[in-house]
Amino acid sequence: MVVLAEDGTPIGTTPKSTVHTLDTVLHLAFSCHVFNNAGDILVTRRSLGKRAWPGVWTNAFCGHPLPGESMTDAIARRAGFELGLTLTDVTVALPDFRYRATDASGIVENEICPVYVATAVGSPVLNPDEAAEYAWTSPTALRRAVTDAPWAFSPWLALQLADTDATALFDSSAREADGV
Repeated sequence: MVVLAEDGTPIGTTPKSTVHTLDTVLHLAFSCHVFNNAGDILVTRRSLGKRAWPGVWTNAFCGHPLPGESMTDAIARRAGFELGLTLTDVTVALPDFRYRATDASGIVENEICPVYVATAVGSPVLNPDEAAEYAWTSPTALRRAVTDAPWAFSPWLALQLADTDATALFDSSAREADGV
């Protein structure tokens, strides 16, 4: 994984197995929200075997680019690995998203995590080590669910949906009007 300085500058690499701990170093990640052609957004429930936030609902998928790997290639790689999906129209929605959160077990996420939106080609075929289940829902219903039961969702999803800079990109009517 790519380790970052506080200003976001890459300062090295480290194996993923050494990163997500009780004192996680700042590192590079990405988050991707996936829509279908009907304008529904894909949410997944994290596998119960995940080390951090097992069993919570979240955006379609997240990941970490490999050292030297482009974000576009990392997104395509993880979409295929986690969800068996090919994506089109990959667009950055929140290029400067950054968060730090601690789950109930004490594991810390500490990431500079650009957020992308994309359109799915086909239906998900889940890798059970990554996701336990999935659902397609409207962006409005997702926002309502996160507001009503925030404990059931990943903290990064809640933060991303609340970010006013990305509101239009998560709105299916705006995406359809833009031809996405």
